[in-house]
Amino acid sequence: MLSKAEVIAHEKLNIKGLAKTRLSKSINDAGWGQFLTILTVKAGNAGQKTIAVNPKNTSQDCSNCGEKVPKELSQRTHSCPHCGTVIDRDVNAAINIKNRAAGPRRP
Repeated sequence: MLSKAEVIAHEKLNIKGLAKTRLSKSINDAGWGQFLTILTVKAGNAGQKTIAVNPKNTSQDCSNCGEKVPKELSQRTHSCPHCGTVIDRDVNAAINIKNRAAGPRRP
């Protein structure tokens, strides 16, 4: 049986700023702003909420130990020299986004 998610977390993107870069056509074609608006409305109608989190270093910070692990965009694997975690870069970022939406850990 599938459980219902109560919160949907996503990066708080500066879509207007991104649309002014060399990626403007791709950004506008993807309709990110419209997607996030629809997502928020649909989630609200289903009794869920969305949380936009700061995207800074979501793919650079290790989701296991929190240390920053700089990498180029072309590097698709997160490999932390501090704790040994090796996972896909996007999975690492998704875990960081989820953790930021959940808020600080409490003892």
